[in-house]
Amino acid sequence: MLWQKGRASDNVVQDTGRGGGGGGFGGRGLGLGGIIVVVIVGLLFGKDPGQILQLLGDMGGDGGAPGQQQVTAPANDEQSLFVRKVLGSTEDVWGQMFQASGQRYAAPRLVLFNGAVQSACGAASAAMGPFYCPGDQQVYLDLDFFREMQTRFHAAGDFARAYVIAHEVGHHVQNLIGVMAKVEQAARGGTPMQGAEGLSVRQELQADCFAGVWANHAQQQLNWLEPGDIDAALNAANQIGDDTLQKQARGYVVPDSFTHGSSAERVRWFKAGFAAGQLGACDTFAARTL
Repeated sequence: MLWQKGRASDNVVQDTGRGGGGGGFGGRGLGLGGIIVVVIVGLLFGKDPGQILQLLGDMGGDGGAPGQQQVTAPANDEQSLFVRKVLGSTEDVWGQMFQASGQRYAAPRLVLFNGAVQSACGAASAAMGPFYCPGDQQVYLDLDFFREMQTRFHAAGDFARAYVIAHEVGHHVQNLIGVMAKVEQAARGGTPMQGAEGLSVRQELQADCFAGVWANHAQQQLNWLEPGDIDAALNAANQIGDDTLQKQARGYVVPDSFTHGSSAERVRWFKAGFAAGQLGACDTFAARTL
């Protein structure tokens, strides 16, 4: 992937981990949205959501955790520059697509952190992996996850890493167009989140499809893909399917606990978005077969 061809975003910041006063999470509970984020992300990366929630409680403490400061990410660090270039591409693609439909794209900020971080969705540890918080419209990423992708998930390659970022930005797009609000409303009304046909799976597969849409337009704009790049992204999608992760962790598959979709489904929806390059190809909520 010729990622150096992209425009570097100014919306990537580094979390310092130092307290900045009363602007942080405090003693406030996660709420339904935050708990959903924890459960989804935890299960995605083979973590026990209960343990993560307990960890977050320990991090928050009775008195609440202090706010954390953010500074501009270092421009001379190759990993940070890679993230800035990919995020810049997502801004250009989604900005153009929103403008074509008469809307304005409000780009998310991407927060790089190390070990743990505070967000509007609550405290989070690196064990959760990358995540998007609709409460502050920010994507959170510990760069050590890229190394884990290669060692644990056997998903190497620049475009595999770009797919991860694009997936989280896909959640931001969902937030902007009202999908997340509708999902949370349905969840409050009793519609199941988990399960092979649940709302969580459909929401995550749509984010995969949105990542494919971005990949399509980014290639048109930059012509930066090299042979094997799409295969690298598809391999990453395959390696983090619910069935694959459950087989690795448990030795068997429990579809009723799915939150992101099977490997085959994740690959299929990314490919659908990449082939069509249109949001209309990504209506996973209306799809009878995922």
